[in-house]
Amino acid sequence: MLLSLAVGICSGLAAVVLCKLIKTIKYLLNAGFASEYNIQNLILPGVGMMISLLLLKYVIKDNIGHGVTKALLAVSRNESKIKPHNMWSSVLTSSITIGFGGSVGAEAPIVYTGAAIGSNLGRWSGLTYRSITILLGCGAAGAVAGIFKAPLAGVLFTIEILLFNISMSSLLPLLISTISATAVSYLFLGQTPQFACSLTPFSMANVPFYILMGFILGFCSLYFTKTTLWMEDKITGFRNKYLRWLFCAIGIGLLIFLFPPLYGEGYDTLQNLLNGNGTDMNLFPAFRFNSPWAIPLLFFLVFVFKVVAMTLTNTGGGVGGTFGPTLFAGAIMGFVVSRCLNLSGADVPEHNFVLVGMAAMMAGVMQAPMTAIFLIAEISGGYELLIPLILTSTISFGTTRIFEKYSIYTKRIAQSGDLLTHDSDQAVVTLLKTESLVKKDKYPCVRVEDTLGDLVKAVQGSDAAVVAVLDENGIFQGMIDVANVRRYLFSTKQYNKLHVYNLMEQAPAYVLIDEKVESVLRKFDNTEAWRLPVVDSNRKYLGFISKSRILMAYRSELKSICSED
Repeated sequence: MLLSLAVGICSGLAAVVLCKLIKTIKYLLNAGFASEYNIQNLILPGVGMMISLLLLKYVIKDNIGHGVTKALLAVSRNESKIKPHNMWSSVLTSSITIGFGGSVGAEAPIVYTGAAIGSNLGRWSGLTYRSITILLGCGAAGAVAGIFKAPLAGVLFTIEILLFNISMSSLLPLLISTISATAVSYLFLGQTPQFACSLTPFSMANVPFYILMGFILGFCSLYFTKTTLWMEDKITGFRNKYLRWLFCAIGIGLLIFLFPPLYGEGYDTLQNLLNGNGTDMNLFPAFRFNSPWAIPLLFFLVFVFKVVAMTLTNTGGGVGGTFGPTLFAGAIMGFVVSRCLNLSGADVPEHNFVLVGMAAMMAGVMQAPMTAIFLIAEISGGYELLIPLILTSTISFGTTRIFEKYSIYTKRIAQSGDLLTHDSDQAVVTLLKTESLVKKDKYPCVRVEDTLGDLVKAVQGSDAAVVAVLDENGIFQGMIDVANVRRYLFSTKQYNKLHVYNLMEQAPAYVLIDEKVESVLRKFDNTEAWRLPVVDSNRKYLGFISKSRILMAYRSELKSICSED
């Protein structure tokens, strides 16, 4: 309980520091510029990306992008251990990236920072894996609560996205962390909700339009996720980091010059949309149109290019997340849909649709509808729109889920087989490591050219059921089932006549030392074997793995993650 309080306070302070740093850098950089076209937007984002790139390469010497995904990987692959430098490195680099105009969000970096604080405090206190994992979740929850002043959303974010299996007793430290982080944020940033706005009371007459927007935002979420992942794969194909930076810096500079709302997090534009301001052509000085349809068209292009600008920033050396851009993109599309409806003869409150669009996009991209609903309600004070928030978020989530099973955070982890889910059985299998299940000393080894007499000497005093057959270089050649050759073991006349190569049999399958346990279990099912040899990529023998060994480890791990502390 005390550690969760400490984690919450530290995560809240980290969120405050990040917000202050971003605002300070933006102010210092833009104080001397006052041109209509904001020429500095062509250059500053690329400069910020380069500074972050150099810090990552020469100071931090680590890849710290995609903070939420890295936190998920730490839980599933690295025993919830996160490097100590992540308690400050993400704050430093993301504040520079965003302060200079990089089109990314600060939320994912602060989540990784909070998770790192919880992980390291747990490790330094000598806690178990499960307790460290809970503190990691406390840090992430506190970070979300601190940066958004939304304690309930912080808890829901951790439950829906980060922690695969959480007991009721674990909720208390999460709540302590989020409340303490929110209190710290209130103390330094004020108690006003981040996106405070005046909303129009909910009207049942607008329900059909909210339903329509739910479907539209669901497909927009698919575009957001698939385009981001596709572009990341293509751009990271540039092996030279500086050429990649140059390409991305030119691209992001041009996009922000043409579409100024893409600058930084875009929260100023979002706030204007929520308050019904800043939707005239002066927002796009590079374009001159007189049609009333020009504004929704240009804002739709802002949505389309937001995904591009965000990906260029992250792959070009900047550090930021998709959390903030998801909210921004949802707000933009909420405005586009409502403005198009109004231009078509309807009469809907645009600022309401902007707010609801944020939740719908978040529910689709992050596949976390509960987090989306209550986060948007908390950061705006918009609980009076709870019905449309639930309606559009559910529809968007369901539409996205039909075509894409995983969120933008979990897609790549699922492809690598490291994804933890709320399914306890699958979670345990994911946490088990093949290398920890291998036994070598228990099983005798013989050479291919050895005689039956040598085999008898090898199995004397051993209760092993199989014997590994190797060549002179330790490469696995086959195995001998002791039960199958028992009739020869007492035939002394055959000791010098029979050789191992006369008695050995091929293994029904091989297990690689770095293979996923889920794959190993499939091999056991397919071969109906009880033991399988474990080898490296060169087929060098490392030991055997047995079904009983896996079962014992499974029971132990299941007890560990499901027990009440």
